[in-house]
Amino acid sequence: MHDIRLLRDAPEAFDAALGRRGIAPSSSQLLAIDEARRALIRELQELQARRNVASKEIGQIRRSGGDAAALTAEVQAIKERMPALEAEEAELGHKLDAALASLPNHLDDAVPAGADEADNVELRRWGTPRSFDFEPLPHYELGERMAAGPVLRGMDFERAAKIAGARFVVLAGPMARLERALAQFMLDLHTTEHGFVEVQPPYLVGTDAVFGTGQLPKFADDLFRTTDDRWLIPTSEVPLTNLVAGEILDEAVLPLRLTACTPCFRSEAGSAGRDTRGMLRQHQFSKVEMVSVTVPEASRDEQDYMTACAEAVLQKLELPYRVVMLCSGDTGFSAVRTHDIEVWVPAQQTYREISSVSNTRDFQARRMRARCRKAGERDTRFVHTLNGSGVAVGRALIALVENHQQADGSIRVPPALQPYLGGAATIGAA
Repeated sequence: MHDIRLLRDAPEAFDAALGRRGIAPSSSQLLAIDEARRALIRELQELQARRNVASKEIGQIRRSGGDAAALTAEVQAIKERMPALEAEEAELGHKLDAALASLPNHLDDAVPAGADEADNVELRRWGTPRSFDFEPLPHYELGERMAAGPVLRGMDFERAAKIAGARFVVLAGPMARLERALAQFMLDLHTTEHGFVEVQPPYLVGTDAVFGTGQLPKFADDLFRTTDDRWLIPTSEVPLTNLVAGEILDEAVLPLRLTACTPCFRSEAGSAGRDTRGMLRQHQFSKVEMVSVTVPEASRDEQDYMTACAEAVLQKLELPYRVVMLCSGDTGFSAVRTHDIEVWVPAQQTYREISSVSNTRDFQARRMRARCRKAGERDTRFVHTLNGSGVAVGRALIALVENHQQADGSIRVPPALQPYLGGAATIGAA
């Protein structure tokens, strides 16, 4: 959410900042609404003041035995006029808030210009993609060939479609255990080594929560909504960040670092025909999320720290990856700057996103009314919020299965993950 005061003070800078995202200038329209509303507020204040004065005068006149009919008529006219003005002022306020809420965050100066993901800038790489001495299989073929008891396979897309439709999967046997192990490994890493507190949040949230983190109103079509006006979370960023909504935090407790593993639900609107095979793009998937609430001056370093936390997951899993900074045309609605971590996927011979770490500065905090202040001081300021995948569990499973597959169809388990699989060095076999 944007601060209208900044728009009033520097409209040209406001337009220029949004222009980096390809958005047409809007300050003149916004300021026109703002000025009309402020004019109504001034008129209401003047009418209120006049009503108060006239009411006192009426009392004085009546006590002295005079005729207060004219003043009484004036007060009555003011009373009759004010509700219409108040309604008009409220309507303009809602219109201004809705217009401001529809505009994305301003970008950090370091974000490179660009139209889409092709213009993202690579920052670094870790690991070397493996050279196979056999023809590697995609994860879905490996999973479909892996036995999981007398009936099910490790990945069963047909039975998932029978139950729920397209873009779902049933994991069974070794694959189900592998996904659970990955999630537990990530949570343990973030809580024991990285300073995050584990949370188990609701998977259904109210409209205010989804608005607070910026998914509403613009991205309603990307979400699933219940009949009682709740929303299935698209990521646990939503409930974790909103834990501080409407609160004033003591700056001494910041940064507040939270992590959770939850299912995520997305309609994948607009993704028809993309990644239709396998687990890369589904309506339901698991993700370990990291959220940090910080003081403003610490958020830039906090983003680098969270990126390093996500990288540590992939390093311990021995998965090659690269880190990119998203360009202006690819940076999300609420973010000022985003680091994407892309893991190597052998079957596609390319890097695919597995984590996205974003700094939103005070954009979400304004929508949530989340503030902080130093002990002993009265003044408050908006916190800065950050979020990042630490990492997407399903995509980690994909990457692990494909990168560590062996010629017989089994999967090598990296040492860091073996304790979560009973010490097994490999799982499954075709």
